[in-house]
Amino acid sequence: MTPLAAPKALDSFFLEARCKILDLAAILDRINRGQGAGAVDNDPRLDKIRKALEVLHDQSGGRAERIQQIFSLDYDPGWDKPKPRY
Repeated sequence: MTPLAAPKALDSFFLEARCKILDLAAILDRINRGQGAGAVDNDPRLDKIRKALEVLHDQSGGRAERIQQIFSLDYDPGWDKPKPRY
């Protein structure tokens, strides 16, 4: 499969990206305005969001995979294997 040309990709996805970035900015503003906002400064979920934003700023590629890893649990070999449905 041939990747979409960069100018075409930008034309196609600019408004969607803008919308999602504005949505995230609004969420972070709500957290900051919330009562007791300082109580979440060390919350690991907010830390993950900050780390993901750093990855977005990095131009080296593979951002989606790296951000997925930030929000994923580390592999645990002791996890139960799914049982087939019959």
